[in-house]
Amino acid sequence: MEITALTWIITIAVIIALLAFDYIFHVRKAHIPTIREAAIWSAIYVGIALIFGLVFFVLGDTQHAVEYYAGYITEKALSVDNLFVFLVIMASFKVPREYQQKVLLFGITFALISRTVFILLGAAVIEVWSDVFYLFGLALLLIAGGQLKGELTGSDENKDEADNVLVRLAKRVLPASDEYHEDKLFTRKNGKRLMTPMLLVMVSIGLTDVLFAFDSIPAIYGLTQEPYIVFAATAFSLMGLRQLFFLIDGLLDRLVYLSYGLVAILGFIGVKLILHALHENNLRFINDGENVSVVEISTGVSLLVILGILVVTVVASLYSPKGRALVALQNAEKFAHRYTKLDENASDEDRRAAEEKMDRWTLEAEKVSQRYRDELLDHKDSYSEIIRTAHETRVATATAEGRGVPEVSDAIVKNQGPKV
Repeated sequence: MEITALTWIITIAVIIALLAFDYIFHVRKAHIPTIREAAIWSAIYVGIALIFGLVFFVLGDTQHAVEYYAGYITEKALSVDNLFVFLVIMASFKVPREYQQKVLLFGITFALISRTVFILLGAAVIEVWSDVFYLFGLALLLIAGGQLKGELTGSDENKDEADNVLVRLAKRVLPASDEYHEDKLFTRKNGKRLMTPMLLVMVSIGLTDVLFAFDSIPAIYGLTQEPYIVFAATAFSLMGLRQLFFLIDGLLDRLVYLSYGLVAILGFIGVKLILHALHENNLRFINDGENVSVVEISTGVSLLVILGILVVTVVASLYSPKGRALVALQNAEKFAHRYTKLDENASDEDRRAAEEKMDRWTLEAEKVSQRYRDELLDHKDSYSEIIRTAHETRVATATAEGRGVPEVSDAIVKNQGPKV
């Protein structure tokens, strides 16, 4: 398939149309998307991305099709990991739930713009200096090593460092309001024009997007050197990310080993880039400037390796002891909270079902080892309060009705809360 200027124009027009559709029909009126809405639109955007790749197969361009799918899957995985950081930023700014869509869509738009710039710069550099793949490869290995070190040491300070620095600088230069004024970026108070936290969080996410591009773009250039494929895979991986956020919100932190999987993917692509650079070597201090006879990893093999790493990562996250511990702690908190929200009109059947789920997951959570509690519970006080309140309510209800107090609730109340 020949990639012409018309091909670029049509693709860019489609991307702009999708973004405009999102802005006009989805986020213009602030609301919290339902699971059904998020699921439908996530499926639509993923479907569009997959169909786009099929076009290459239909036109007989198998090589570009495989490169596109490998790049799309890699960029999608990196984008999902980026959502963790977006969660941290929005939590630190206390963004109201109904305004999170707009923040996310801005982040996606800014990411698309910034990464397009990096894609074009990368293509220009590759054109004049092919040995830049050595730098790309080393950069990915360093990034992978840094992420692995952060996971092993439990350090997450870099996740919100950009946010903190930006907020401090912004407030020094421009006056800012401490309160949200709907989804407005500026407001007036006592006749003075002020930034709102909405503007600050958008700029913070935009800055973070630029940082993400430093591992995103070299990674995909390790799978294809065609700028059009790089752009298309990156753009379609970002489309639908807003809907995906609301669809898997609450499940994101269950992927406890996703970061390790991404470390493996970035490390693998880093090695692939260095092997490619050696095969096309022009540096005089390496093999006298001659090509080095090394095995190159094909894009097809890369696609299989990336898919394999992601499958292992997800399965390990959900079924490993750490993954099961996180599920138990989250469900204990979730079903305890739901029990406290039962109103007086709830049927006996609904109440018994709620109590059974609360009991089951409270007992499962009590079995979780202290090591996992310390690692996974970053809000021990609120966790303890939610579960204690639910069981205190149940004990009070049982006592008032002259029923026996369930052992699970009795133990929680006597111990003044669950184990933390």
